[in-house]
Amino acid sequence: MASPPTRTGAADRWRAALAGWAIPDEIVAGAPEPPWGFSPALFAARAEHALTVDTDNPSRRRALEALPEGGSVLDVGVGGGAGSLPLVPPASLLVGVDEGEGMLATFAAGADRLGVAHREVQGSWPAVAGDVDAVDVVVCHHVLYNVADLVAFAAALTSHARERVVVEISGDHPTSNLNPLWLAIHGIERPTSPTAEDAVAVLEEMGLDVAYEEFERPWQGFGADRADLVAMTRRRLCVGPDRDAEIDALLGPAGEARLRRSMTIWWAGPA
Repeated sequence: MASPPTRTGAADRWRAALAGWAIPDEIVAGAPEPPWGFSPALFAARAEHALTVDTDNPSRRRALEALPEGGSVLDVGVGGGAGSLPLVPPASLLVGVDEGEGMLATFAAGADRLGVAHREVQGSWPAVAGDVDAVDVVVCHHVLYNVADLVAFAAALTSHARERVVVEISGDHPTSNLNPLWLAIHGIERPTSPTAEDAVAVLEEMGLDVAYEEFERPWQGFGADRADLVAMTRRRLCVGPDRDAEIDALLGPAGEARLRRSMTIWWAGPA
């Protein structure tokens, strides 16, 4: 029987830093809708951007290096499929895992358009890992900041990859761009950690031989409808549509080319 993944000091620091992003109870109680939902429309736009605009980036290159012709890909936290759809070809099978039924439907529609075989598994990772077979390459884009127990999560990614795991995350927390809006609207200073470097520290203390590469890419949006972006931001900030004009102004001009630091992290599977 395999030994359980090792709990590390870096993992404890990661968990504690993520806990600092909790929204104060009184603000959540006054929110017109739960703040942590996601819009399938925004993730569909992100996948389209990955297929047509952002076609050469470290995450795609590192996945393709390890993916054989006709190979299989598991995309954990698949969203609209931005991490896996650009790997067709050579991939001939895509497996998407996501908690959201709408996300899985968006991913499935994208896979159908590419004419590639696909399977959807609804649930959280690693809770549903037992329902998923090993594949050649596992990809996981912009999920780690939602994962308190990073050790168990990464261990399950590793055990499902015959060749390689490729993870992409933003250099800082994905909602850190909203910190000025939290200050303007609620008068609250939001955290500045954890960072991508903190994630690397957890993986290294697990004993994984990780490599990583930094690059820049646009903040969220990727050509999505401005109204959808404002609505998602409003939801994150726990306010109603009456603040939309203010939020729209605070987000800055539509189409403004703002870049964020991102990181691709990869390591070998257990084979």
